[in-house]
Amino acid sequence: MKLNTSFITYRLRYLIGLVAVMFSTASCEKYLDEPVYSEMDPETLLATEAGVNALLNATFGELFMRGWDGKSRMNLENWCTDIEWETGGGENLIATQMINFTWDASLPWFDNILWLRPYRAIRNANLLLENIERGEYDASRKAIYTAEARFMRALAYHKLYGWFGPVPLRTSSDDPLELGRATEAAMQDFIESELRLVTETLPLPGEEANYGRPNRGAAFALLCKFYLNTKQWEKAVAAADDVIALGKYELYPDYEQLFTVQNEQNSEFILVYPQSPQDGGNEYINGALPPGFQQSPEMGLVFQSGWQNWAAQYRLYDSFYNSFDDNDVRRNLIMTSYVNGAGATISLLNDNNTRSIKFRPDPNAIVNDHGNDLPEIRYADILLSKSEALAEIQWPSQEAVDLVNEVRARAGLIGDDAIALADFDDLQAFRDHLLNERAWEFYAESGIRREDLIRFGKFVSSAHERGKTNANETHIRFPIPQAARDADPSL
Repeated sequence: MKLNTSFITYRLRYLIGLVAVMFSTASCEKYLDEPVYSEMDPETLLATEAGVNALLNATFGELFMRGWDGKSRMNLENWCTDIEWETGGGENLIATQMINFTWDASLPWFDNILWLRPYRAIRNANLLLENIERGEYDASRKAIYTAEARFMRALAYHKLYGWFGPVPLRTSSDDPLELGRATEAAMQDFIESELRLVTETLPLPGEEANYGRPNRGAAFALLCKFYLNTKQWEKAVAAADDVIALGKYELYPDYEQLFTVQNEQNSEFILVYPQSPQDGGNEYINGALPPGFQQSPEMGLVFQSGWQNWAAQYRLYDSFYNSFDDNDVRRNLIMTSYVNGAGATISLLNDNNTRSIKFRPDPNAIVNDHGNDLPEIRYADILLSKSEALAEIQWPSQEAVDLVNEVRARAGLIGDDAIALADFDDLQAFRDHLLNERAWEFYAESGIRREDLIRFGKFVSSAHERGKTNANETHIRFPIPQAARDADPSL
């Protein structure tokens, strides 16, 4: 009855205690710092701007990847790809199923991380949209709050659709508990129309109330990725151009420093999940550090007593590490050796054991939690997405090649290391290169590799190449969790 209880809370009469949950889960860096109020009545609470912001913060908190849930969501999407895998620790029970394509609907992380959290965000957004007019304050601020709620709801459905395909479209707290799955067309139409609607109202980048709140750039960027993954190539190009035309984004010049705490809030991160050591930060690095790690002279890292080194070990495949060009600086964020506590130098090469240190440890980390922000969409993704869409519309395309070279140049691949139109005999050859380029650029980030492999038609075949014979076309989407099916037979 787990999911049934979650959906019962959709109705206003079941919201006693929701506010307490909102405030306890809603504190993410600078923009989630609201006082706790004793008033529990949503109709009264949402008549105030403080109440509206509290509910928005709770909505952000369900979707922004933080702490254990954030790291786990990344791993669920990455362990079934050709880049990352895992051994050891309590996570290995989940990891083994993802790596070997033996998962089923009973996998608990599907339910409590990929299903319930987005639907709680959707519930919160619906409540705000239904009660926003109760507020006695400026209409322009109401319009922005409304757009933020719609954006977060669309983001939740975008993620659900990417994981599970069509799911129930709950747009009201009065929806029946047994709703059933939407059609493919209805699902896509809703995500597109909601995102297009909010681009007219959300503030420009830099003008949002606080760092991390939705802005117009994030909406255009999410549209671009939605169009890309649904292969609406012309619309993907148009949405990418909308992002570029804002004139607010650019590639950060130093890839090796892009993901450090010191360089967060940079001009490349478009849609970002802020992290804080004080409240469920970035936990990926704890599993990436190898056993007994003390230092890495090549990376200038020395283990600090306040950091954590888990039994779980997040590893990269040799086939991925060896695929980099020798001059590609993006490879420099992969650890290939380290010094352990006994002073011995341990090689990580040639054993599917290199480690992504893309999120360099935070000097001010508090045990498990580091402050490195997690980007959902970067400007580099917009450039490569536009390149892909242009090539699919008409090949050959010099502009498509130029966009790839723009990203490669930041990685130090210029001159003889730049690609040329003549390097590709046909569109398929360019596709193959672009899939590799996206791996080199976005490894160990938020689910990008899984959706790339699916879009390029390589998700199952690449698994077979790794010897994962259980993989088949049904694995392209995750199964709707069993708890959800038990609560709603119409699923």
